[in-house]
Amino acid sequence: MAEDVKKLIVGVPKETFPGENRVAVVVDMVPQYAKAGMQILIEAGAGLKAGLTDDDYQKKGAEVVPDRKTVFDKSDVILQVRGYGANPDHGESDLELFRKDQALVAHFEPLTAQREVSAIAERHVKAFAMEMMPRITRAQSMDVLSSMATVAGYKAVLIAADLLPKMFPMLMTAAGTISPARVFVIGAGVAGLQAIATARRLGAVVNAYDLRPAVREQVQSLGAKFVEIEIETGDSEDKGGYAKAMDEEFYRKQRELLTKVVAENDVVITTAAVPGKKAPVLITNEMVKQMRRGSVIVDLAAERGGNCELTKTDQKVVEFGVTILGPANLASTVPYHASQMYSRNLLTFMKHLVKDGEVNLDMEDEITRDTLLTRGGKIVNARLRELFGLDGKTERSEN
Repeated sequence: MAEDVKKLIVGVPKETFPGENRVAVVVDMVPQYAKAGMQILIEAGAGLKAGLTDDDYQKKGAEVVPDRKTVFDKSDVILQVRGYGANPDHGESDLELFRKDQALVAHFEPLTAQREVSAIAERHVKAFAMEMMPRITRAQSMDVLSSMATVAGYKAVLIAADLLPKMFPMLMTAAGTISPARVFVIGAGVAGLQAIATARRLGAVVNAYDLRPAVREQVQSLGAKFVEIEIETGDSEDKGGYAKAMDEEFYRKQRELLTKVVAENDVVITTAAVPGKKAPVLITNEMVKQMRRGSVIVDLAAERGGNCELTKTDQKVVEFGVTILGPANLASTVPYHASQMYSRNLLTFMKHLVKDGEVNLDMEDEITRDTLLTRGGKIVNARLRELFGLDGKTERSEN
């Protein structure tokens, strides 16, 4: 008889960040974890906000436990949506629950969370940040930023459509012809492209702009017009495939050229964010003043300071008759599908990471190396060490 192989225990605690409705593992993923040699242990009620009951999980083979401490005590790996760093006010209480060499996979916002990442390191936890996933072909199915940006781009258009005092589509009615709304999307990354597609499905006339001329075909394939703005951009992406900050003179010229386009549209959706840095201001107070009354701006970079000068995170601002919204954590407002996508990303990553029932740290592998933040009591991620000024310092490492 074949010897029984011990299954890796994967724990899923409830999310404690205010307003966070997602869950790290959805019901349908439980059997797939089992097939990959992993047992899901989930805190009671963890999936309720995403519409998933404890009974649903149990029927699929997960073990449901009544309290958070049990999840941490019994698990080899902890999966969260928001770890400490991305949950600065409530995540600290989890630190005392971690065991030495336990693995943790979550969002951490590590580029702006040195104190929190250092505290995790001190617990000798192997922490992996999903938002540090390299933008390479092998890692596409693990790219949580793209998954959540898809949800945000979709929801941004619905919010704008709800607030705009016009209908999006052109309609031929007995009372005359209704002209379509005009939507301008700034940034044709994943969120921007989803916003374009959603606005087009609702019948709007859509224009879009991006620093990268290469995305023109993607914009046009969705039925939008690519706005040409002649500015020398140079290299607008870093080697990891993420947006790079440009200098202030570049942004000044960009704003100057965008002013007319912004004023011509009913809805403007902005998506320009640079990881770990303040978002560039693309829409000034003066530009808002020139927009038509009743127009709507949805700023998806609000958590990074906002692309609009008047944006306030998670607040509705009305200036010059224009409504400016800066929604944070939009993905959490569509928790069922956002959890489904995030859970799939995590499962693929865990299959990559786990070999023979254990977390395997192959530091020659780019995916493992770039996502691993802490190990053996210290911060080991090269990008973070450089950013935090840790290189050259003597640190004692274990393992």
